[in-house]
Amino acid sequence: MTRTHVDPDGVTVVIPCRDEADALPNVLAAIPAGYQALVVDNGSIDATAAVARGRGAIVVREDRPGYGAAVQAGIDAARTELIAVLDGDGSMDPAELPELVELVRSGADLAVGRRRPTTAGVWPWHARLGNLLVARRLRRKYGLPVHDIAAMRVGRRARIQSLGPLHLRSGYPLELLVAAARAGWQVVERDIAYRPRAGGVSKVSGSWLGTLRATKDFLAVLR
Repeated sequence: MTRTHVDPDGVTVVIPCRDEADALPNVLAAIPAGYQALVVDNGSIDATAAVARGRGAIVVREDRPGYGAAVQAGIDAARTELIAVLDGDGSMDPAELPELVELVRSGADLAVGRRRPTTAGVWPWHARLGNLLVARRLRRKYGLPVHDIAAMRVGRRARIQSLGPLHLRSGYPLELLVAAARAGWQVVERDIAYRPRAGGVSKVSGSWLGTLRATKDFLAVLR
């Protein structure tokens, strides 16, 4: 059996994307020096893949629709021990990743970002309320010291894979936290800036329908 070399010191930034060609240039430009960007094209009909390749990112195609499917495809394709994940819409700053990376290098099993809106209206009230309720459930039921569902996160590739296949759609970040709690992981949270997206409309908080679909996924995880 052939063993695949995994760089123990490198960091891969997995960026799941669907139609994020407008936002990607600035996101990729902000990736910290020495980190490898890996864009997972999850059924885009715009130039997402071409834009990513043109700016030096590895591009992986994932035909199964869903955020979780895209993230897991990116983690499987990565060749570094440390994995960071953030959205490709420009709402989170990749420059904040090194602090989370250092937390994992210092012993945390999973380091996650707590979104703090930079301007009014960035986080629609219905999406923010749902997030608050879910985070409270995580604290009370699982004892996790979190106030968000880990939209930005850093962990070790093999350990994340050891949790097994997780939710294929919007429930992925939540199921990752639940699985981490059940496995006895040390999860730490730090504030990160949450900015207006650089283009397009959010697939989750950008509409009531998107929020309802995400809520359905969350409830399936918390059942």
